[in-house]
Amino acid sequence: MRLPPLNAIRAFEAVCRHGSIMKAAEELNVVRGAVRQQIATLENHVGRKLFTRDGRRLVPTVQASAFAVAAGTAFDILQRAALELEGIVPGRIRLGVPSAFAVWWLMPRVADMQASLGDTVVDIVPMTVVEPLQTHPELDALIMGGEYRPAAGMTALRFMEDEFGPVVTAALAATLSADPEAMGALTMLVSRSAPKLWDEWFAESGTPPVAFSRTQEFEDLLLALGAARSGLGVALAPRASIEDDLQRGHLLAPYGFIARPSGYRLCCRTPDAKRPAFAALAAWLLRCGTGT
Repeated sequence: MRLPPLNAIRAFEAVCRHGSIMKAAEELNVVRGAVRQQIATLENHVGRKLFTRDGRRLVPTVQASAFAVAAGTAFDILQRAALELEGIVPGRIRLGVPSAFAVWWLMPRVADMQASLGDTVVDIVPMTVVEPLQTHPELDALIMGGEYRPAAGMTALRFMEDEFGPVVTAALAATLSADPEAMGALTMLVSRSAPKLWDEWFAESGTPPVAFSRTQEFEDLLLALGAARSGLGVALAPRASIEDDLQRGHLLAPYGFIARPSGYRLCCRTPDAKRPAFAALAAWLLRCGTGT
């Protein structure tokens, strides 16, 4: 088996993640010239250029990008195997969670979660934009809603339905008719972290697109839902993120919710899925998500 030099793969993978030789060199604690030399070594080994330049940023080719993902997964597996070889069992799980889901679904249940996991501490990392786990080596697992694409070396457990729909305050709901077109008189609240959410709801619910009188954008879904709660307009919300608001009557869903086939998933690296702490976290999420 004729594998490329390991140091060359390590430098290449770091450059792909950062898009910068300088940042890769800082991570690897070497000079930039050493990283350039390793990239050249790898390119000579495979017989092709691996990057194009977009301004000051290095962009991997399609084939190189796929290799970088595989290399990152392989390094993660090796790192965890090395810890096991040394007899080191991590007592902490760094869990990436969509910001709105973390605030309104996970945090009210966090004490029960910790009790279920015993001595294992879960660090919850709110994420404005949830990206695949293979792009976040600093995380041990993450929760994803919406579209999910299987990836090599990753395991995903679907633990809860994902429903979403338009939500407004009771005062604004009173101004709406049974026809969703009536929402056009309101301000459409949009999250930049999920810019296609409204288009997806129109398509998946079979509702004709509405011409809104005004649109206001927010950096993430957490802010858009806060604006809806204040009465600024209508936002699209995952039901799991606003269940408490619905029960208290702070927000209403005048046109109901529709289920998405993907659901919410716990994603982790396949070797980690077999460890007791991850299995306990998965079991807890499944119990809470299904209500059993």
